[in-house]
Amino acid sequence: MKAIRFDATGGPEVLTLVEVDKPEPKAGQVLVRQQAIGVNFIDTYHRTGLYPLKLPSGLGMEGAGVVEAVGEGVTRFAVGDPIAYASGPIGAYAEFHVVAAERAVKPPEGIGAQVAAAALLKGMTAEFLLRRLYPVKAGQTILVHAAVGGVGQILVQWGKTIGAEVIATVGSQAKAEKARSLGADHVILYRDQDVAAEVRRITGGVGVPVAYDSVGAATFEGTLASLAKRGTFVSFGNASGPPPAIAPARLLQAGSVFLTRPTMGDYLATTAELDESAAALFGMIGSGHVKIDIGQTFALADARKAHEALESRETVGASLLVP
Repeated sequence: MKAIRFDATGGPEVLTLVEVDKPEPKAGQVLVRQQAIGVNFIDTYHRTGLYPLKLPSGLGMEGAGVVEAVGEGVTRFAVGDPIAYASGPIGAYAEFHVVAAERAVKPPEGIGAQVAAAALLKGMTAEFLLRRLYPVKAGQTILVHAAVGGVGQILVQWGKTIGAEVIATVGSQAKAEKARSLGADHVILYRDQDVAAEVRRITGGVGVPVAYDSVGAATFEGTLASLAKRGTFVSFGNASGPPPAIAPARLLQAGSVFLTRPTMGDYLATTAELDESAAALFGMIGSGHVKIDIGQTFALADARKAHEALESRETVGASLLVP
């Protein structure tokens, strides 16, 4: 089978398409014939070594397709079932991939492989951020950075469904229009405007009770200064580079605020949590409250181009590799 591998960390150029043996599922595992593969920022962190992997390595944690074979003891899936996964193991950039049956889900009828692969990791991230890490309530105002990215689009739509007032930040006028079309109440061009000053103006000087920041270094200070007293700063990505180290006293000075750096694995630690999160996401998609924007697709062989587009912030919505 064809798969993407890399032998050394670095830029997108380290990614190569190779021919490898098709894996066989062991006990508790299933073999997925992949129809769509999610491309996510965490993949770039693995490729660059920000999140180290043992090399040489495959890449990618998310995909969807059809069950090709099942290992001993698997009852959760049968051959021919639709399947999607978003928590690895690493190696999703391939025509076939072996995953643990207990860490995969069965998309409901009407949600195809491309939507599942585009939605699962990003959508379950949005689910735990909005519903469990900080349970957003109707009438609250939330700040969403990178609002037309894969996670950002879902946060905006889901937040509006809850009844929140959404302040979105984007990097261009074109993206501002997209954010408004998703339901954002206010849009800030973070490269041209003072984010914290605009947030204070919008909120009458109070600030927001929760801010979702996947950008990292470039937006960190503005996010911290945008929080209301006892607000929660959710730092969940590093698109512009890792955020700076911060002394605890700065949280006091910002209004006794909370800073958290969550990872999805800790919020989907059990199969029951995984199933509940995926069901909530698929319910939002099925109801039409959340629409999944597949902004761009690439052939598996073009994984390098996909990473170049993602890191240059040229992408809108989700990006997929199609084997």
